[in-house]
Amino acid sequence: MIAAPVYALAYATAAAIFWWMARRRGMANSDTLRVMFAGLIGGLACANLVQLFATGLPGKTIEGGIIGGWIAVEFAKRRFGITRSTGDLFALAIPAGEAIGRIACFLGGCCYGKVATGLAWAVQEHGALRHPTQLYLSFGAALCFGLLLLAERRKLLPENSLFAVSGMLFCIDRFVIEFFREGATTLGPMTLAQLGCCLGFAVFATLFMRAAARSRTAFAR
Repeated sequence: MIAAPVYALAYATAAAIFWWMARRRGMANSDTLRVMFAGLIGGLACANLVQLFATGLPGKTIEGGIIGGWIAVEFAKRRFGITRSTGDLFALAIPAGEAIGRIACFLGGCCYGKVATGLAWAVQEHGALRHPTQLYLSFGAALCFGLLLLAERRKLLPENSLFAVSGMLFCIDRFVIEFFREGATTLGPMTLAQLGCCLGFAVFATLFMRAAARSRTAFAR
């Protein structure tokens, strides 16, 4: 129960940053608000389903949340006739929410790391000194948020590519930290999460290249 208020803070922070981005992009209206709620509901539902399917245990996985949220957002946009890209509105919201949410994971004792008895910053969890992987993930998400915020403020990226870069950074971060997590389901030499990160990186990289190509075309005109 101690983690519940922190999870709530994570969702509230993500929603606030989404709305802040919507205002910066001139998209703060009722339809955009519906898209946000669609992404939240779809993300939560798929996060639970993917976790149950992959491990047979209750819980949530952020990879499932991103996939489910993406599908729900696209459905909502078609439903409300929204043609403008909304991906960048989520680009900062997701890592900000994860940075806080992983602290809740740490407090709740889930998503813990492998045994690391000789590690100076190891923490006592589940009967052993372990890598604090929840805090690794929190720090990684906070770093991603900082980089993305800098890129957004200084307009360093092609238009509508911030979400793609956010996705690529997430995949790199999760792929590396997965080496230190305990009990991950494996498939060959990698975990399922790492395989998902490889696929996800390819998808987000493709989205980024498409956005960059559209930006070059628009500039040429």
